[in-house]
Amino acid sequence: MSDRILAPPPGLPAAPLGRAIAWMTRRPTLAVGLCLAGLILFIGFIAPFLYPPDPFAIHPDHALEPPSWAFPLGTDELGRDELGLLLSGGLATMVVALPAAVLAFVTGIAYGLAAGLGPTWADRLMMRLLDAILALPSLIVLIFFAALVTLNDTSLILLLGLISWPGLARLVRNETRAQRGRDFVLAAEQMGAGRFYIARAHLLRVMAPVLVVNGTFMIGDAIFALSALSFLGLGVQPPQVSWGSLLESGLNLIALDPWWLILPPGLLVFMSLLAASLTGQGLLRRWEPGR
Repeated sequence: MSDRILAPPPGLPAAPLGRAIAWMTRRPTLAVGLCLAGLILFIGFIAPFLYPPDPFAIHPDHALEPPSWAFPLGTDELGRDELGLLLSGGLATMVVALPAAVLAFVTGIAYGLAAGLGPTWADRLMMRLLDAILALPSLIVLIFFAALVTLNDTSLILLLGLISWPGLARLVRNETRAQRGRDFVLAAEQMGAGRFYIARAHLLRVMAPVLVVNGTFMIGDAIFALSALSFLGLGVQPPQVSWGSLLESGLNLIALDPWWLILPPGLLVFMSLLAASLTGQGLLRRWEPGR
């Protein structure tokens, strides 16, 4: 009798935890990617405000100490708390990388739509310009401009954002040209709809799955590019730190085998790339026909 009373009535949805487990079981790649992404965002935006010690406080008597109860991730050559530096570097990395990815995302969509919806001569001109930009090695271009401008958060966002959009722009242009002859687009044109309305109401909706997947990849690329610049001394500038600069300073002391200065920042950069890749692949599989 008690079992019949405690059992949920038929037809009611399962418990939230059960639904979450079932959802993760059906989409393991996406679930792992989202969990990693959530962890990276927590480390970057929330954890720095939850960890009380000052990351830039110097403790000369504790220089290059391995992890301990007082310093969970050890200290660097100046005696600074490595965990505090890692969390502060995560915040500095996210503050630059995420807006840069958004800037590249918006720029790529706008350029691709303008080329795909414009007249033929404008499309050809814009695509030849895009081919010239894509032919340039992006890292070399980043290093060149980073050496010319004053480096701060704003300039780094502009540099990373304005160098990462060409690939998305080509994709959007090709999708726009492919969709331009579809019946719903032709019908909208015959009814007097403008190009901006067609792009917003029809083309972007059709391309939404592809755009979301590529947007996740662009976030990972922005974090990696910023880490590479910081590793070369051209990214986030002192006294701020980033994961790339922490990795570079740890590798400078590799003869002393300070694994606690090398492994954590390198692992976080790797986890960021893995989170973006798994999330993008999971979303792509989610939107595949028949799934």
